[in-house]
Amino acid sequence: MADEPLVLGIETSCDETGVGIVRGHTLLADAVASSVDEHARFGGVVPEVASRAHLEAMVPTIQRALKEAGVAASDLDGIAVTAGPGLAGALLVGVSAAKAYAYALGKPLYGVNHLASHICVDQLEHGPLPEPTMALLVSGGHSSLLLAPDITADVRPLGSTIDDAAGEAFDKIARVLNLGFPGGPVIDRIAREGNPDAIAFPRGLTGPRDAAYDFSFSGLKTAVARWIEAKRAAGEEVPVADVSASFQEAVVDVLTRKAVRACKDEGVEHLMIGGGVAANSRLRAMAERRCEDAGITLRVPRPKLCTDNGAMVAALGAEMVARGRSASAWDLSADSSLPVTDPHVPDPDADGDADGHPHSHTHSHDHVHELSRKNLYA
Repeated sequence: MADEPLVLGIETSCDETGVGIVRGHTLLADAVASSVDEHARFGGVVPEVASRAHLEAMVPTIQRALKEAGVAASDLDGIAVTAGPGLAGALLVGVSAAKAYAYALGKPLYGVNHLASHICVDQLEHGPLPEPTMALLVSGGHSSLLLAPDITADVRPLGSTIDDAAGEAFDKIARVLNLGFPGGPVIDRIAREGNPDAIAFPRGLTGPRDAAYDFSFSGLKTAVARWIEAKRAAGEEVPVADVSASFQEAVVDVLTRKAVRACKDEGVEHLMIGGGVAANSRLRAMAERRCEDAGITLRVPRPKLCTDNGAMVAALGAEMVARGRSASAWDLSADSSLPVTDPHVPDPDADGDADGHPHSHTHSHDHVHELSRKNLYA
């Protein structure tokens, strides 16, 4: 274990300041500072508020993670950071901090993809990812089906949401029901008291001519909102538990049905589910049943590792180091629309040996000072 890469990961794509420390596939620290309470009164994440919260939380959260892991910053073998996708300003805080620490410590810098990190985090729970792995990622910003033959270099998008993501739909319906923000956890809790078959809400993009792996939750959201409005207009009480359960059932039915179909079509025997909505109890239960019926092995990390966190970034960074992937250049930038086909952002000028391994992960001080003069650290 001592010879496995020790990597610190920084995650700031949205409203969580996450710092994780991983040695190989072993999680040593997972420190998170959330600004969700600051966004609650707005009913959603405010980018400027999130960015400022990251600035305030960054150094204390890194210090807390190092203390929790029982390691010194000088012991690290690399610094990994979410380079995208995400909120541009929030990403910039994390990337700037990672650059500063990597430069000060003389360690290689790895800019990694947020979505690929959500897949890789499962290695901390269940060991090395099978290759290939099918991944269903569901969160407030993403609903995606991804095929990952190699999590460090080859991630292929099969389908994604064409409008609202699943987590976004949960938040919007919770707002209509006056349940607060974020909506996912409260709807999950209230739905346990309701009847999932009480109301026949629509299942988007499930017709024979619809895209097999794409998702759409906008129509469902509208149908639920109109059903609630009709009840209120008639002066009738809205059965919140039944609405929550029926809405939730419609979402998880579509998610699991399409994920299992993708596994069958691609001949993949493992399904990994990640992202914040993967903490939903009904999604986990339905996925487990449908995967068992289809002979597919289901891998879902514990709920804390499903939401945005630094551990997932560190996990992918450690995998990059272990496989000899090129470090990122010092002019690494935040990319709010970084495609999942880019699991990480390597240095385009890095030299490699016959096996594709970089000769050096370090950059000369003269080169760094030249970049600094160009305000790349501003």
